[in-house]
Amino acid sequence: MSVESASDKPGGEEQFNRDLCDFLRVATTPFHAVAEMASRLTRAGFARLDEDSAWNPAPGGKYFVIRNGSSIVAFIVGKDSPPVEGLRMVGAHTDSPCLMVKPAPEKVQQGYFQLGVEVYGGVLLNPWFDRDLSLAGRVSFQSVDGRLRTELVDFRKAVAIIPSLAIHLDREANNIRSINAQKDIPPILCQWEEEDKPDFRDLLKSRLLEEHPHCGVDKVLDFELNFYDAQAAALVGLRDEFIASARLDNLLSCYTGLQALMGCDGAVSALLVCNDHEEVGSLSAAGAQGPLLSSVLKRLAGREEDFAALTDRSMMISADNAHGVHPNYADRHDDNHGPLLNRGPVIKINANQRYASNSETAGLFRMLAEQAGVPVQSFVVRSDMACGSTIGPITAGATGIRTLDIGVPQLAMHSCRELAGTRDAKDLCLVLTRFYNFTGRLAAS
Repeated sequence: MSVESASDKPGGEEQFNRDLCDFLRVATTPFHAVAEMASRLTRAGFARLDEDSAWNPAPGGKYFVIRNGSSIVAFIVGKDSPPVEGLRMVGAHTDSPCLMVKPAPEKVQQGYFQLGVEVYGGVLLNPWFDRDLSLAGRVSFQSVDGRLRTELVDFRKAVAIIPSLAIHLDREANNIRSINAQKDIPPILCQWEEEDKPDFRDLLKSRLLEEHPHCGVDKVLDFELNFYDAQAAALVGLRDEFIASARLDNLLSCYTGLQALMGCDGAVSALLVCNDHEEVGSLSAAGAQGPLLSSVLKRLAGREEDFAALTDRSMMISADNAHGVHPNYADRHDDNHGPLLNRGPVIKINANQRYASNSETAGLFRMLAEQAGVPVQSFVVRSDMACGSTIGPITAGATGIRTLDIGVPQLAMHSCRELAGTRDAKDLCLVLTRFYNFTGRLAAS
């Protein structure tokens, strides 16, 4: 058998995926993902705007704005086409299902120091057992000069684990096993033999001083922290044809959209929005069901009638990973709509509007993909199964902008370690870059 190495692959695919792995390694929470995206945008010449200040975007200008530290909108004002002539938009989300630390989390049981956690989103819980877990997020604190401040923290090493119960004590574990989210999943951090109860806020204060020695922390007030799989993203398979990582849903789309935006020619106006809270419904100040995107578009348009023209002339591609066919469970897919890894991005369609794709938006994507030499697949959920959703219908409903739902196929969605194809993300980036550079009409004439 001939085994092709990653270095033999064409089109910069290996470097693209290596950099994607680096991004995933840093982007351990929505806050860290946005911070890394902002850093990359700044290096690429984008200027940060503040929502509480006046904006004066110039033709050819590159800008970004952040809300809540966990959602970001980046845009380029077209050199040849201002926003009111229509925006090429890509949307994704920064959050992933995970285990969030509760406000008063300390537990000492049988001499073990544990933290109480709350399930965020539709987590596949079984894979979280027996994993090396780390901890990251945002901490609010009072500084020594009496100010309220926030900083990001990331322990960057395995600090916890959720051990499975031995098969000898649960003989039916391989046949019937349910997980109680209150009792069964508090992670163990260490053994605790002291008389005093552990203080998690003191632990966070020490971590703040390690990561930010000049932050002047006096007292930790609150936090938004989640556990994550400490195993780094990796290329796997005999031919390096897969990428395995936490948070592929949906940081892979955030990264791909970011690379496409930074690589476009800037002739027409282009925008990337990456929202938080998609996994829990998107209804928040920073979510797709909140006002962030509409607020940015209205500021770019100016007058109300110009905003109406902008939305009518624009198009959104909602990029969120799709369900690839699992070889052991192929019957969970419709026979004619089972996407395969490394066979191209997937157009997601649902007659009941769980996805926002229509023939017009799908047709444009197919045309651009053909021009780029990229294959395209389709996904429709089995008619006897419920369909998930994305920010696509939410954005379309809130703004009136024509929208397409797409994504790269993946396996193990919502696990703490997911699997995608190494060819698909680069192929999607090629199509999104063509979309950002597309100068024709976004609607059929």
